[in-house]
Amino acid sequence: MAGTAAVRLVVWSTRLVAVLTIVSTVLPGPRRMLGGQLRTSLGLPPAVGIAGAVIALVAGVGLLLVATGLRRRKRHAWAVAVTVTAVLAILDTAHGLGTGHSFVAAVSAAALFAALVATRHHFVARPDPRGLVRALSLFLQFAGAGFGLVWLLLALGHRRIVGTPSLANQAAHAGLSLVGVNGPLVFRVGWLDDLTGTVGLTFGVVAVLAAGYHLLRSPEPRPGQSERDTAQLRTLLARDRSADSLGYFALRPDKAAVFAPGGHAAVAYRVLAGVALASGDPIGDPGAWPEAIETYLGECVARGWIPGVLGCSERGATAYARAGLDVLELGDEAVLHTATFTLEGRAMRGVRQARARIDRAGHTIRVCRAAELDEADLVTLAGLAARWRGDAAERGFSMALSRVAAREDPGAVLVTAHHDDRVLGLLQLVPWGADGLSLDVMRRDPATDNGLTEAMIAELMTVGAGLGVHRVSLNFAVFRAALAQGERIGAGPVARLWARLLRLASRWWQIDSLYRFNDKFQPEWRPRYVVFPLVRDLPRILFAALEAEGFGGRPPALLRLLRR
Repeated sequence: MAGTAAVRLVVWSTRLVAVLTIVSTVLPGPRRMLGGQLRTSLGLPPAVGIAGAVIALVAGVGLLLVATGLRRRKRHAWAVAVTVTAVLAILDTAHGLGTGHSFVAAVSAAALFAALVATRHHFVARPDPRGLVRALSLFLQFAGAGFGLVWLLLALGHRRIVGTPSLANQAAHAGLSLVGVNGPLVFRVGWLDDLTGTVGLTFGVVAVLAAGYHLLRSPEPRPGQSERDTAQLRTLLARDRSADSLGYFALRPDKAAVFAPGGHAAVAYRVLAGVALASGDPIGDPGAWPEAIETYLGECVARGWIPGVLGCSERGATAYARAGLDVLELGDEAVLHTATFTLEGRAMRGVRQARARIDRAGHTIRVCRAAELDEADLVTLAGLAARWRGDAAERGFSMALSRVAAREDPGAVLVTAHHDDRVLGLLQLVPWGADGLSLDVMRRDPATDNGLTEAMIAELMTVGAGLGVHRVSLNFAVFRAALAQGERIGAGPVARLWARLLRLASRWWQIDSLYRFNDKFQPEWRPRYVVFPLVRDLPRILFAALEAEGFGGRPPALLRLLRR
C-alpha cells in the first residue's frame, strides 16, 4: 500500500518524541530548568513554569494516543500531531535556553513537525463528519462544568480564603485549576486548595480526553444497505453457482457493500468499533476478487477503519493473503451431502434414536420453499420464531440473515415440525449457490421433546435431493480442531489445557455445544479463517466480531451515548 513505510516511520517517530517529551518533563533536572533560570530572567510568576510542565506532559501523553490515529492515516490525527509538535518544539526550546537541557527533545519535536508536513498527503482518512462538533461540545461541557463547580466551591468556602478576592481573581483561579495550576487565591486551609485543584484538573483531563476521542474517532455509519446494493448483490449471487456458503448472508440489512470496478465482485461488511468487519468470501466472480478486496481496503484507509474478515474459506483467505493481510484458522464449518447422508451405523445412533422418538410422539415434519407458502403462513412462522426466542438477544452475523420467513427470500427452505396442527419447531436455510443450503435459524417450542431439531435436519437430508439440494452447511464451530485434538488419546498437556479452557468458555459462548451438535451428523469439516492486517489488530477485530455476533462488545448504554 502506497506510503506504508513513510507512515510507519512517522508513527514510530511520534512515539519517540512523546517519550522524550514525557522524560524531559518528569526528570528533576529539566523540571528545575523549566521553573528556574528562564522564568526568573523573564520575571514570570511560578505558575507559568508549572503550567508549561503540565502542558508539555499532557502533550507528550497525547502524542502517544495520536500515534494510533496516525497509524490509521487519520487526517484529524495529523492536524493534532502537527499542532502539538509545534507547541512542544517551542516549549522544549524555551526549556533549554541557557542550559543545554531539553534541546534533544526540541530538535526531535521540530524534526517530527517537518516530517509530518512532508508526508501530509499520506494522511487521507476522513474523520467522523460530526466528530469536530461533538469534540467541541464535550470539551466545553466538561470544562464549563469543572469551571462552575470550582467557582461554586470557592463561593461556599469564601471564609477560608485570605482577603476578599475579586470575581476576576476567582474566575482566574477556577480557570487555571482546569490545567492543574495554582491560581492567585491564598487559602487559610490546605484541604480547600487541594480540593479545588483536584476537581478542576479532573474535569480538565476528562474534557481533553472526551474531546480527543470524538475528534480522532473513526466514523461508524449506521448499519444499512441501499436497495441498489441489495439488488446488485442478488445478481452476483445468482450468477455464481459455486458461491460461498456464507454468501447469501451478505443480504443482511445491516451490512454495507463495496464493489469492484465493473461490479463483478463485492465485499459486504459492517463497521463496529473502528473495524470494517466482513464475513465469508468476497461475492461474485473469483477473477474479480482482487479488485473487490482492493476497493474494500481502500475504503478502510479512506475512513480510518481496521479491515477484518470473519469466517472466510481457504479460497477466500488465499485471496486476502495475496492482498497483504494475515490469516489465522478460526474453526470449521460442518457440511452434509444428501448423496452420502445416512442414519445407519453406530456413529449415527444418536440422531437415529432422536428421529425415532419424534416419530413415536406423533410429530410430522414438512420441508418446502418459502415461495410455496402464502403470506399468512409466513407471518405465523415469523411470529412463532420471535415468541420462541423470547427476550434473548438476536445473535448471529457471519451465518445469520436477521429475518425469518420473509417474502424477500423466496429461495429459502423452511423445515417445520407439527403436532396436532401446531407448529413446534422451525428451521430456516438460505440458498447456497445453485444446489446448496446454509442453516440460518433453529427455533423450537421450549416445551417440545428433545431431539426435534435433529429429526428436522434428518428429514431435510432425506428429501433434500427432491428439492435440488445436494449440500447443506450447518453451524460454524469455532476452535473445533482444538477441542477435537484435546480429546484424542495421547494429547499433550497444552492441547488438553486449551480444550479445557474452551469448554469453560462454552458456558457463555456455546463453543463446545455447537461442535457437539454438528458432530452428531458426521459432517465434512471445512476450515474457516479470520483475516487481519497485523497481530496487534486481532484483539480489536475479535472484539468487534463478538459484538456483531451478539456475544458481548460495548454495553448498550455506551452505544447510545456514542450515537447520540
